[in-house]
Formats: sequence, structure tokens, C-alpha cells
Amino acid sequence: MASSGTHTWNFFRAGGFDQVQFKSGADLQNLDQLDQKLWAALACPTRGLEFDLKTLDMIDTDKDGRIRSPEVLAAVKWACAQLKDPSQLLSGSAALPLSAINDELAEGKQLLASAKQILKNLGKADAQEIGVDDVADTAKIFAQTQFNGDGIVPADSATDDATKAIINDIIACLGADADRSGKPGISQAKLDAFFADARAFAEWQAKAEAEAATIKPLGDATAGAHAAFAAVRAKVNDFFARCRLAAFDSRALSALNRQESEYLTVAAKDMSITASEVADFPLARIESGRLLPLQSGINPAWAGALSAFAGQVVKPLLGDKALLSPEEWSTICTRLAPYESWLAAKAGASVEKLGLPRVKEILAGTTQPAIGELIAQDKALEAESNAIAAVEKLVRFNRDLITLLNNFVNFREFYSKDGWATFQAGTLYLDGRECELCVPVADAGKHAALAGMAKTYLAYCDCTRPGSPKMTIAAAFTGGDSDNLMVGRNGVFYDRKGQDWDATITKVIDNPISIRQAFWAPYKKLVRLIEEQVAKRAAAADAAADKKLAAAASSAANVDKAKPAEPKKVDVGTVAALGVAVGAIGTFLTTLIGYAMGLFALHFWMIVLAFCGILLVISGPSMLIAWLKLRQRNLGPILDANGWAINGRVKMNVPFGGSLTEVAKLPAGARASMDDPFAEKPIVWPKFVLFLVIVGFVVSLANQLLPTQMYEWTGGFLGKTKETLAKEAEAEKEAQAAANSPTNSPTAAPAAK
Repeated sequence: MASSGTHTWNFFRAGGFDQVQFKSGADLQNLDQLDQKLWAALACPTRGLEFDLKTLDMIDTDKDGRIRSPEVLAAVKWACAQLKDPSQLLSGSAALPLSAINDELAEGKQLLASAKQILKNLGKADAQEIGVDDVADTAKIFAQTQFNGDGIVPADSATDDATKAIINDIIACLGADADRSGKPGISQAKLDAFFADARAFAEWQAKAEAEAATIKPLGDATAGAHAAFAAVRAKVNDFFARCRLAAFDSRALSALNRQESEYLTVAAKDMSITASEVADFPLARIESGRLLPLQSGINPAWAGALSAFAGQVVKPLLGDKALLSPEEWSTICTRLAPYESWLAAKAGASVEKLGLPRVKEILAGTTQPAIGELIAQDKALEAESNAIAAVEKLVRFNRDLITLLNNFVNFREFYSKDGWATFQAGTLYLDGRECELCVPVADAGKHAALAGMAKTYLAYCDCTRPGSPKMTIAAAFTGGDSDNLMVGRNGVFYDRKGQDWDATITKVIDNPISIRQAFWAPYKKLVRLIEEQVAKRAAAADAAADKKLAAAASSAANVDKAKPAEPKKVDVGTVAALGVAVGAIGTFLTTLIGYAMGLFALHFWMIVLAFCGILLVISGPSMLIAWLKLRQRNLGPILDANGWAINGRVKMNVPFGGSLTEVAKLPAGARASMDDPFAEKPIVWPKFVLFLVIVGFVVSLANQLLPTQMYEWTGGFLGKTKETLAKEAEAEKEAQAAANSPTNSPTAAPAAK
């Protein structure tokens, strides 16, 4: 959107583009009128930044994990409205004076009252300002309050022991809701659910009491009897079904009693009385029309369960029996069926642990409306409690909002060098350098695909620290050279908290670091190429020597078997080829000497300039490419790869880039001893030769441009007199005239004899 209104903005230039300055509260109030094309960024992630996460989450109103410009504008507009003077936000103070809150508005008045209530709850009733630490711990704020507006009441909110006991019973049965004070409590929903379950449980138990003869044929022992019955019901049904099948066809008898091979498998193992292999077998031996034995001849794995069934079910209902018929089994099933139906219809199971007497006691009282009244009283303070949350929001915005603006609307924090930008993760120390531009990276491969457009030398490092998960950073090297930067190099990374991490380079994006490095790059490449070729030739020569030694050894071993070699004849073609080669070499040397003689015919200063020109021809392209890339060095792609929406070219020119990477140097005032017992002897002649070249260049140039002065200064050793110069000039004119004479023209007529 385009700017509108009459507000006058202030801008500063950094990174190659103009960035807005925030100097007054009016700048913040009119931020929505600033053309967003002039913003440094339009969006950023809420994670991966060195910024208070809770503040970011408050600004991120749609909870999508990203901060966008409309959300920043909304946060600024709200904060400005709650303050008498919006310039208060420029301080970035962690403490907000109570007098700064705009109590002329209803919301501001509520904020002020809530801020005072917070301070009162914390025992700071006389405080004149409220800080982030005061609002950070909600549990501490509400620890001494009976009601806090969240609609949840802990047990100690009640004034009598009976009500407190019931609240604790509800928590025991249905679990607790977390109160703002941090204590366990209950909500209206929990209260209603508990009493609904209690009534359902009481009604369910009342039905058993009303129909006790049918539902509980064994009285209080019915529950235990039913459990014993249920434990063996499937196996008993299986036994009688097998016996009926045996009566139908005797041929099935062997299969119904299991095969002998199955018994052999079980017998081959160590058995116990409750072996699982035996538990799958029938309760007793299957025969046509056989009754179920209750005392002997029972499957060992089921003896205990069947004994309990006989004692708790059969004996009370049918008397002492050693055998159970199918009809008697059916009678037992019929007698216990009403209890099973009643048990299946159980209601209010959540309160069963309290026992029926306690449930009846609770239902007989009037605690439900009393607890409901406590919850209503707590809920009535919801507005005040929400205002307390708004106080925290305002206090955090007072501290953090200007920092966000200086890392979002502009990049002042990054370019000022007074502090750290939110996207800077810390400092990397590696290869004698300190790199300040380090950003966290989730996926190095994905990040590098876009970050390569930054035209910056980037080293991706895996950072590890005991007790902490591994993290990856991308560090920008903007000083020094890249000779010793390679995958596998180790360094130390210090995060923003000052914690040290082991850092290892895992990937590099190679770009020029400096023009000086670009100047020497071709020669370093040539040296590396020569070294590689020499190494290859040496390896090949070594292999050839080994081969010759092996051949010589083989010849020596078979010398008695070898035939005398015939003398070789001279090959005329070989002789001719050698002659051609010698002629070519001679021609090359003659040409080279000719060029050298022509070069040395020049003045010495011309030779030096020619040599410098050759160096420029070799290094010039590399330096030009480096110069272009250094001018294009851009922070934008590095941040875009992390999810930012950078709105312009955030340049890092050579001077600023150099400030982001500091090369090791001795501190000011340090005393260094040059007495190194292991130092290599200094080579003086290169410096001496360079000195002579410089002196020769200056003398030669002066001798060419100031010959008479040089003659006077050197006493006639160098230079020329004026007379000599005049004679040389006259001779040069005569030579020129002779050259232009018709008699010397190629087309002139031949002279007469």
C-alpha cells in the first residue's frame, strides 16, 4: 500500500537501501501509513530467533507460526492505545511505570486496576512500576487469591470442611482441572458430571436392593460367586459341548480329547500345574454323556478355578456335589443371569470407589449448589483475570516491541553493530577468525539451495554439546581467505547464552572473500595443478621403475636361456625425426631469445610495467569476478532460506562485511618476543630483489623523464647533458627526413649509372 497522511518520516541508509528510523511515538502511531515497500521484511518465523517466544506467540494471533506485517501493525496499534505516550515503547524497558498506562479509556482503566492487583497479590502494593518478572508466573500471582476468574475452584476455596472433602472426592473420581494458581480444582462441568454419576450409581444400586432375591440370589456373596462362575463358564460350556458331540458320533472322541502327539509335545517340556499348553485342553476327559467332575480328574491348569466355582457357586445353590450335570449347569446359569444383566447396566462407575454409603451421604446434602455458587463467584472475576493477561501482554510489548521493529521494519539491530540481530545465533571461532553472522539452519541442503544466491562464503557446521540436541548453523566468512576452510575442520561456537558447542564444517558454499584472495587465486591454482601433476608423474615413474626392476630380475634369472641379441640397425626415419625435433627446438629458442632481446631493449621502468601488465592479465579476471560478487553480497537469501520474507536487497558491502568477521591479531599494547628458537631462517633475497626492482624502476623512470637533472644529481653517471639531448634530437630529425626522402622510397626510379 502507498503512504498517505502528512507524517514526516526519518530514514537512514544501510545495506544499500533506505530504512525507516523510529524516533518518536508518532512514528509508531503512523506505522500503518508507511509504505510496506519500504519495510525491510514482511514476514518471519516465530521459531529459530533469539527473541522471547511468549511475546512472539502473543503477536502471532492466527497461531500459524509466522509473524506478518498486519500482525505487527495490530500489536503496535494496540500497545500505543494503552499508553499515554507511545514513545514509552521506544525505551525497550523491562519495567512499565503504572503512570504510563492510559486510564482515560475503559480498557486502560481495567489494565491499571489489574496491574495494581497483581502487585498487591505479590506483596508489592506500593510499587510504582510493573515488570516482566512480575507477570511471568501466573501461579505466583494467584497463589493467595480465593477466586481468579478461570471458573475453576480448588478445595481451599471452600470455607467448610464438608465442602472441601466433596471437592477432593470429585477430584479423586474425575481428575482435576488446573487452576490459575497452580492448584488442582474442579470446573462446573466436572461438578455436574460427578453428581450425575453419583445419582446414576445410587439408582443402579437401589434396583439391586429392591430386587435382591432375583438379582443377588446369594446376597453379598453373589459378586464373588459370579466372578468364580465367569472364570470357568467358557470351559464348562466347551466340556458339555464336546460330550454332546461324542454322543453324536463316537469317531470324534479321539479328536475331542486331543491327539497323543500333543501330549508328547507337552511332556517333552518342563511343566507347571498352570502350564499354558495344558490350559487349552478340555476341563476333563471327554466321554459320551459324561458329567463334569468337580473334585478329581480335572485339567491341572483349571483345578483351582473349578474348585472355587464348586465352593462359591455349586455348593450354595445346589449343595455338595462331586459331579455336575448339564441340567444343573443350566440352572446355575439361569440363577446368575439377572445379576449379569444388572451388572452390565452399571451406571456411575466413576464414583464407585467412594462406596455406596458415601455416595448416598453426598447426595443427601446440599453441597452441589454450594460448590456451584463458588464456581459462579470465581467466574464473575473473568474480566479482571483476562485483564491480568492483558497486563502481561502490555508489559512484554513495552520491552520487546521496539526490538522486533528494529529487526523487521528495519534492520537497525544488524547494521548498528551495537548489539545482536534476532536472527544471529552466536559467534563461531574457527581458523583464527571470529564470525558474527551465524544463523540457525534446520536443513543444510535445503538452506544452501537458496542461500548460494547471497554471493557469500558460507560454512555449514554441525554443533554438538553434551546434554543438548545437535543443531546446525550457517556461518558467513567475510574476512581472511578460504585456503584452510574445508569439510571436517573443527571450531567452537558460542551461542547467545555464552554456552560453547563443538562445531564441525559439513558443507561449504564457495564465494570470494576478498579481492586480495582473488589476486592470488590463479597462482595458487597453478601451484596446486603443478603439485598434482608432479605427484602423478612421480607415481608413474615409481611404477615404471618397479616394472623395470622386475624385468631386470626376470632377465637375470633367465640369462642362461636368453639368445644373444642381434645388433640394432640405425633407423633412418628416427634420425630424420630427431633432426626435425632439434630444428623445432632451435626455432623456439631463437624466437624466445628474440622476444627477450626486444624486451630488454626497453627501458627498465617499461619492463617493470610490462611485468605488472602480465600479472594483471592473469589475475585481472579473477579480481573482476570477485569485485562483482562482493558488490552483490546480500543477506536476503540467507534469511529467505530460513522462512523470512525479505523485502529488499540487504547488502553487505566490503567494509561492513569485513566487520562481521574478525581475523586474529595481537591486542593493542601487547608485547611480543620475536625470539623463536624454532623459527625458520628468514629469506632476505626476495625482499632485496623487490627493493632493487623498485629502486631501478624509480631511477629508470627518472632517467627517462628528467635526464638533465639526473646528470647533475649523479655527477654524470646517469642522465644526459642538454647538448647531448640536442644532438640526439637533431640526429633523430635527420634520420626521419632521410626516411621520408623520395630516394629512399620503394617506388623511386633507379639512379643513372
